[in-house]
Amino acid sequence: MHYVVLTLFKEMVETIMNTSIMGRALEKGLIDLDVIDIRDYAENKHNRVDDYPYGGGAGMVMQAGPVYKACEAARDLIDGKDQTKEKADEKKRTRLIYLSPIGRPFTQDVAKELAEEESLIFLCGHYEGIDERALELEADDYISLGDFVLTGGELPAICIMDAVARLIPGVLSNDESASDESFEGNTLEYPQYTRPEEFMGMRVPDVLLSGHHANIKQWRREQSLIRTRDRRPDLFEKVELDKKDKKFLENEKRKDI
Repeated sequence: MHYVVLTLFKEMVETIMNTSIMGRALEKGLIDLDVIDIRDYAENKHNRVDDYPYGGGAGMVMQAGPVYKACEAARDLIDGKDQTKEKADEKKRTRLIYLSPIGRPFTQDVAKELAEEESLIFLCGHYEGIDERALELEADDYISLGDFVLTGGELPAICIMDAVARLIPGVLSNDESASDESFEGNTLEYPQYTRPEEFMGMRVPDVLLSGHHANIKQWRREQSLIRTRDRRPDLFEKVELDKKDKKFLENEKRKDI
């Protein structure tokens, strides 16, 4: 996977992405990262890329020209780095994602969708946003982390790159980790425990100490169902329940009466 991030704050992206699991994935060559400073494509000697909005209003708007040129530079970079001659001849357009509250919500399913791509470009806006003309020319996808507003698109881009990279084989030390986490099958992850067996009078559930793998698997499934039902009823509506699940939940419901 090749990531290209277009931003006004290169250090912010590079510092976080070179840390922990993402940093190791970069070192191993499992993912590739290029960060482009949009200011490098400014059309004035002061490297200014913003101006007052037409029609008035608070804040500043990023100009179309520098953003457009930076986006084209990102596409050229990917074409030169990633594509063989045969692929280049096909001229497949790399998906360029604009991080914005107006975008579709980011979910684990969207992460899986993006993980199928060979490369992704992330456009990080700032101030009051980007001149709409640049977006009409360059943006292929609009994604939002949720119904709230951030200062810029850098943090959402980093979150998405992290979530997508975890689905790439070899990035996690245990390939099963990515398929056994929250939101797989629309359920939240079960509780986790480690040493010591007792902490402040609270013991690790006996089933986890039993060594009985089938029972442990069943316990984890049941805990996932309870958590999802109680904490994310919107997700729980989408969970596919088998007969064993339904029987367990019915017994739990009787206990609550």
